This record gives sequence, C-alpha cells and structure tokens, in this order.
Amino acid sequence: MKKYKIAVIAGDGIGPEVINEGIRVLKHVSELDGGFEFEFTQFPWGCEYYLNTGKMMPDDAIETLKKYDAIYLGAVGAPGVPDHISLWDLLLKIRHEFDQYVNVRPVKLLNGAPCPLKDKSPADIDMVVIRENSEGEYAGVGEWQNKGQPDELVLQTGVFSRKGTERIIRYAFELAKKDNKTVTSISKGNALNYSMVFWDGVFAEVAKEYPDVKTASYLVDAAAMFFVKDPARFQVVVTSNLFGDIITDLGAAISGGMGLAAGANLNPERKFPSMFEPIHGSAPDIAGKQIANPLASIWSASQMLDFFGYENWGARLIDAIEELLTEGETLTPDLGGNSSTSELGNAIIEILDRQEANF
Repeated sequence: MKKYKIAVIAGDGIGPEVINEGIRVLKHVSELDGGFEFEFTQFPWGCEYYLNTGKMMPDDAIETLKKYDAIYLGAVGAPGVPDHISLWDLLLKIRHEFDQYVNVRPVKLLNGAPCPLKDKSPADIDMVVIRENSEGEYAGVGEWQNKGQPDELVLQTGVFSRKGTERIIRYAFELAKKDNKTVTSISKGNALNYSMVFWDGVFAEVAKEYPDVKTASYLVDAAAMFFVKDPARFQVVVTSNLFGDIITDLGAAISGGMGLAAGANLNPERKFPSMFEPIHGSAPDIAGKQIANPLASIWSASQMLDFFGYENWGARLIDAIEELLTEGETLTPDLGGNSSTSELGNAIIEILDRQEANF
C-alpha cells in the first residue's frame, strides 16, 4: 500500500478547525480506496508559536519539511503579529524554499453555491487561475532609506526572470492543451513598462509553440471588469504573483465566497513537497466557534489527491461538495445555514459513502 507523509501546519484562527475536517475526509477517502493511506504529522507553527518564541517556525523547519510528500496548511495570521511577519516568515518562506512556483486557484461556481452576479450559472464561471508563485512583486527585493525622515524613500522591486516567467506561462499552456481550453494572460503592460512589457513578450513567444491553443490578453483592470460582467470568457488564466493574488479573491467572491476558495502551491518537478491550503485567511473573529466553512480545505484536499494521481477521488470530492451545496441541508452560516464546521465534514463523509454504495 502506498503511504503519503503529510506535514500539517494547522496554523492560526480557524485553521485548526477547517484543516481537521480536511484530514478526516482524506483519511476516509484512503479507507474507501484501500490502495493508499496518509500519515499526518502536526507542527504547531504560526502566530502563537511566534508570540512564544519570536519565530513563526523553527530554524530547521525547511529541513524538517523536506521529508514529507506534501504540506497541508490551515491559515496564518493573528492580531498582535504584523501581517508581513506572519506571511514572510512562514507561507512565503515555504513557497520560495521549495520552489513552489505554480499557484493553482480554481474559480468554479458549483451547483448550489451562492453567486452575487445576476443571471450567471455554473456554465459561466469555470476557470482556473495559474499564478506565478515564486518571484514577481512578492520577491522581497527593495530598499528602505532614511526611515522616519522627511526624505524617507521606499523601493519595492518586482523581479521577473525569463526562467520564472516562461515556466509559469508554459505550465498554463500545457494545462490548456491537455484540457482543450483557452489561455488568457493578465498583465498591465501599458503602465509597468519593464516587467509587464517583458511578461507580454514572453507570453507571445510561448504562444507560438502552441498554435492550436486560443489566447487572449487583458490589462488587469479590464480583466477585473470582465470577471464580473463576462466570466465565461476565461478558462485558463495566467498572471503574475500580485495580480493573481488579487483577482482570485474577486474570483472567490463570484463563485461562492472565500469559504470555497482553495489553492495548491506546486513544485511540478516534485523535487520538493508541494503545499495545499484554503486561501480564506485565519478569520480570528470566528475562531473557536465551530462555524467556519471547511469546504475550501476539503477542496484543497481534492487538489492534493489530484497531484498524487488520484484524479478520480479528487473529482469525487468536488462532486460531494456540489451535492452538499445542492441539498442545502447542512450549511455553515456563511452559506445561509446553521450547521457547524464538523457537521459539514460529517455530511461530506456521508455523501462519499453514498457515492461508494452506488459505484
């Protein structure tokens, strides 16, 4: 039997609550399949760890995590810890150290999920955003001069290498080719006259290698408008680190809310572990109340199953989420119900059992 070692960083706020349901679902899937199993190891890293030790995770954390097949992350962030510390000293450090340069964020409206857009159906909102995840605007390069002085100066430098830009664009084209979909590039070449002009040029170069894949290019402000007015025009979207971060939150808003927003941070070459996470944040205001929506963590568990080669189980998890939403009987408050976090996890497991009985 194949065993997968999963490092769990449940993190802060609602992270432990929602990630626990994802773990329960993954364990149940492995039991139903019988051909693989998961071994979960918990690491108590995050903001509470920082307040106790002065570090978001120990100095040997990266070396420790290298031994695992994947990382399952709950959420990071808490009052009392500056956001740039919680982000840079854990999440971004893991992404950079493990070269998780592909961030996959599905923007898909499931049957039964709430949508604030008038006259839009699941057929209209079904895309995946491929976000560059290792450099760009989040490279951490810059300078801060003369702090607190009248001539204070801050420089934040975006880093766009040919290697980094080309490999993420090519990943998007390969995905589109495999699934017979279009590719849309989102940039801001009219204003960012170095980085985004370079991005647009590399996109045009790579596109020539895929003559059968239809392409489009939009400025990020126009793309944001079309996400709302005409989301059906997007299938595979490729964009930079910053723009991808922003437009996928917009994507979550039009496809069921942040409680359904999942993300995979991939090292496609599998030299390092990849990381899977709900992207909704730690929501400290509702932490511990058992009202957080765990569906994003379960969706990210589906992405983990896909990455390990169990696409059938990944699809069945999405089907189970869709069935739960369509039934509308077991929903957390953000979805208009009054069920608890664990009750949603129980409902997903029950649906998986019903699916199995019908196979």
